[in-house]
Amino acid sequence: MDYSDVSTIAAWITEQGLNGVSEADLLIGFCQACRKAGMRLDRAMALMDTLHPVHEGRAFRWDNTEDFEGEFEYGPSSEGQGLDTWRRSAFYYLWTTGNKEVRRRIGFGDPTDFIMLEPILAMGHTDYVAMAHRFAPAGTIGEMDCFFSHFSTKHPEGFSEQDLIILRKLVPVLGLAIKCVALARIARTIAEVYLGEDAAHQVMDGKISRGKTERISAALWFSDLLNYTKISDNSAPEEIIPLLNEYSEVVITAIHEAGGNVLKLIGDGVLAIFKGNEPEESCAAALRAERLLRQKLAVLNAAREVDRRPTTDVYIGLHIGDVFYGNIGSQNRLDFTVIGPAVNEVSRIASICRSVDLNVLMSSDFEAAIPEAERNVLACIGRYALRGVKRPQLLYTLESARLNG
Repeated sequence: MDYSDVSTIAAWITEQGLNGVSEADLLIGFCQACRKAGMRLDRAMALMDTLHPVHEGRAFRWDNTEDFEGEFEYGPSSEGQGLDTWRRSAFYYLWTTGNKEVRRRIGFGDPTDFIMLEPILAMGHTDYVAMAHRFAPAGTIGEMDCFFSHFSTKHPEGFSEQDLIILRKLVPVLGLAIKCVALARIARTIAEVYLGEDAAHQVMDGKISRGKTERISAALWFSDLLNYTKISDNSAPEEIIPLLNEYSEVVITAIHEAGGNVLKLIGDGVLAIFKGNEPEESCAAALRAERLLRQKLAVLNAAREVDRRPTTDVYIGLHIGDVFYGNIGSQNRLDFTVIGPAVNEVSRIASICRSVDLNVLMSSDFEAAIPEAERNVLACIGRYALRGVKRPQLLYTLESARLNG
C-alpha cells in the first residue's frame, strides 16, 4: 500500500459521506478498500455516542471472514453490564488517560488487558490498535464528543509501521464522514421525537417558513388522563413522572400503530391527527387507535395494580374537519401544528367525557364519516353545548365506553 492509495481512499470516503451512505457501509467500504490496497487488516469496529431518548450510541463492525450484524445500538454505559463493559474496553482507557492511540501486539506477548483481546487472540489475531478522535466543544452535540475505532490483523507479523501511519491519516477522514451521516440522523431523530413523525418529515424537507401552512381534512384526536391532578396531588413526587411516561407510552404507541401522528403533548393531554385519502379512512384509523389503546391500557393497569401503584383511564374526543397544518409562531420560535375551529371543538368534546362518565365521545361529523359497518357500535348521547362553539352539537359514543378510575 502506497501513499497514492491514501488519496484515493480519502476521496472515496469524502464522496460517500457527502452522499449520505450509512455509517456501516462507510466502515465496510473503507476496510475493503484498505485490504485491496494491501493493508494487513482483518477486523474493525467504530462507534460514536448519539443524541437519542433510548440509545446512547451506535457501533459499526466489519470482519474479513465472519458474517455478523454490521451495526447495532447500545444502551447506557453508566450502570450495570454496560458500565462494566465500558470500563474494561480500550476506549475507556483512551478516554480516561487522554491518549489518542493504544496498541497491543497480542500475538507477540503483549497483555490481553482489554475486554475484546482474549477472544480475538483465540481467533488468530496478532495485533490490535484502538484510536480516539475527540471533538472540540463547538463540534459536540450531547454525548457525541468522540469517534472511537479499533482495528486488528491476523498477519503473522502484525501491522506494519506503514499500516499504522496510513490508518492515522485515514481514520480521521472516516470519522468525519461517519459524524456527518450521524448528525443527519440526529436531526431527524430530534425532529421526530419533539414534533412527531409527519411534521418532522415536512420540516426536514424544508417546510420551515413562518406562516407556510396547508389546508387538510383530518380526523382529530384529543385525549387526557382521568383525575391526573388528583393523582399527582396524592402521590409521591417520584411517582408522577413514571406514571405520566407509562400512560403517555400507551396512548402514543396506539396512535402511531394505527397510522396517526402525535402533534402535541400538553401536560397529560395528547393532540393527534389521522390523515387518509377519504374521511372514512381517517376515522377508521382513529377508532383503531382507540381499540389499541384500550388493550394496552388494560395491560398497563393490571401491572400497576399488582405493584400497588395508582391507575387511571384515558378519555378521548374525536372529530373530523378542515384544519390549517404548518408553521405558526414568531421568527425565532415556530410550532408545526394544526389550528382552526375543528381543533378547539375536539378539545371541548373531550372535556365533556368527565361529566357524562364516558371515556370516548365523537362529533356528529365524525360519526357520519365512520364506515357503515362500524356505526352499529355507536350510541347517541344527545345534544351538548360546547364552550366557544355557536350551536349545540350531537355527540356519540361507543356502546362499551365507560370511564374507569
